Amino acid sequence: MRILFAEDDRDISKAVQTLLTRSGYSVDTVYNGRDAIDYIEQGDYDGVILDWMMPRLSGIEVLAQMRSNGITTPVLMLTARDAIEDRVEGLDTGADDYLPKPFAASELLARIRAMLRRKEDYRHDVIKFADIELDRSAMTVRCNEKSVSLTNKAFQLMEMLVEHPGAVLSISQIMERVWGWDSDAEVNVVWVNISFLRKKLSELGAHVKIKAVRGVGYSLESSL
Repeated sequence: MRILFAEDDRDISKAVQTLLTRSGYSVDTVYNGRDAIDYIEQGDYDGVILDWMMPRLSGIEVLAQMRSNGITTPVLMLTARDAIEDRVEGLDTGADDYLPKPFAASELLARIRAMLRRKEDYRHDVIKFADIELDRSAMTVRCNEKSVSLTNKAFQLMEMLVEHPGAVLSISQIMERVWGWDSDAEVNVVWVNISFLRKKLSELGAHVKIKAVRGVGYSLESSL
């Protein structure tokens, strides 16, 4: 799942990004409200975490603009402002949850999980295509009573393919969704992970193949 984290304190931003990445999320980070709006309007996020006090636009202003533009992406407000009236304002403006600083990493992760579960288009932990099952909670792919574990990025890439079977996903789409706009990763990481996934699907004996479309990208096809 892909999350945008908007926080002007770069130390906090780096720590939270590391925490979320290790927990299996793909994270983009921004440091002011104006950039947050730009990313939200152009990106496809499963959830947004907004710091209240940011330059250019505050978190509450970003939230208000999101909701006025009809953007329903779940939002968690993360801020040192913990007065009751501030919480009420945040929730009334359209926040899905509110976590005051300082916070425990375990609580932040729990609130993110809860926020994502409340999405209108909530996705089940297990998704299927042809004869394979992808388990989001365990980060495994299963077929013929066998399962294999995937790395974080490989799982996100496989998840993207399973969610769009038959569609050709471009390299730029994959890079943006799995590695994020700000990543320093080279495009060959896509090929490396595609090769890894093909090997795992072969080991499982799955009737599913990742097809390369020359000069465009990749698609997931079934031979059943």
